[in-house]
Amino acid sequence: MYKTTKLDNGLTVVTKSMAQRASVSVGVWVGVGSRFEPARLNGVCHFIEHMLFKGTRRRSPLQITQAVEGIGGYLNAFTSEDHTCYYSKARHDRFPELLNVLMDMLLNSTFPAGEIRKERSVIKEEILMYLDQPHQHVQEVLNEVLWPDHPLGRNIVGTDASLDGMSRRHLVEFVQNNYHAGNTVIAAAGNLKHDAVVAEVARHAKRFPKTAKPLAMPPVEVNQTEPWFRLVTRDTEQTQMAMGVRACSRHDERRHALRVLNAILGENMSSRLFQVIREDHGLVYNIYSSVSLFEDVGSLTVSAGLDTDALTKALKLIVEEFKRLREKAPTAAELRHAREYLLGQIDLHLEGTENQMMALGEQQLGYGSASSPAGVKKKIAAITAAQVRKVARDFLKPENICLALVSPLKSDKGLRELLRF
Repeated sequence: MYKTTKLDNGLTVVTKSMAQRASVSVGVWVGVGSRFEPARLNGVCHFIEHMLFKGTRRRSPLQITQAVEGIGGYLNAFTSEDHTCYYSKARHDRFPELLNVLMDMLLNSTFPAGEIRKERSVIKEEILMYLDQPHQHVQEVLNEVLWPDHPLGRNIVGTDASLDGMSRRHLVEFVQNNYHAGNTVIAAAGNLKHDAVVAEVARHAKRFPKTAKPLAMPPVEVNQTEPWFRLVTRDTEQTQMAMGVRACSRHDERRHALRVLNAILGENMSSRLFQVIREDHGLVYNIYSSVSLFEDVGSLTVSAGLDTDALTKALKLIVEEFKRLREKAPTAAELRHAREYLLGQIDLHLEGTENQMMALGEQQLGYGSASSPAGVKKKIAAITAAQVRKVARDFLKPENICLALVSPLKSDKGLRELLRF
């Protein structure tokens, strides 16, 4: 299914051939993200991501985008807790040009002082944009509660104070220390041949810095004995709610049962939360749950926006669903529907070249190899009702619940007590 080559300097190339597609997607994945940042450099990975679009020794910022958009493609990037990705997509015969632009950004960016000043202001506007979106803001607040005094609990884009403290030297040194061959994966998917991709990458590989000492990943140490709660009072029309529980890591075999539990609980319109809280009681327009898995920890989150007067009832109903999953295994029909949903979503997700490339990069960095979808599907198909109940008992418990609200409320009004069961 997938082909992988590790070059002599440590750079890894992983591809998926999709011969019937017209496009190719390529990503340069660097194994460093916000959870590796010291507090004083909070946001540095995201700042660097922005700066790699701001000019190289060969191209101006406009020429970078024109080089890709001018051949009918597009160029983008993102920063996560674990990694940073620069990616592009175009017609398959344009692969060498796409790779050339991405490599130019990675290897030749100049970090002009004037662009740093401008981009610092741009990122501050990005912070304000997220603050103006209560459904986004509440997720940031929940992260602070879930992961106190840890990089996972900090905003990926940083703060005004941390951004103001970053100089050009900080950005350049961080790149020099972390953007190296042993920490980088080139992932490509589409109408391509693996050997041709490797040959193109090899043309640039010798210019990659050699492997450096990897950054230390601060361990997660949380001592929670009761539900935790955080209220941010704002003059909003709705209350935005995010309830989270810490869960297993991406390497824990329980992750497959956790995904099945999430599908049963709130991932789609057939889920318990959607049916009970929206369809039966009409308390929300939308409610959903999601899973995030990291190297050593993970989380399951329930999110909703609703009328403030409905909050107490909604929280009671959510807690009741947690209790039901802990006390009784899902029915055979529920289990079958959840598994089939997840199996179908895997196939649908991997139809496009961009999603295939994203899966390749994430798996290669996260697991050290790209796993076959068939293997993942086999594990999901084998999950039992007892395993789902087991992960519910492991994670859906009062001493593991964290609740964040962005709301007109000025006090918790006893909401904290609703989380005890």
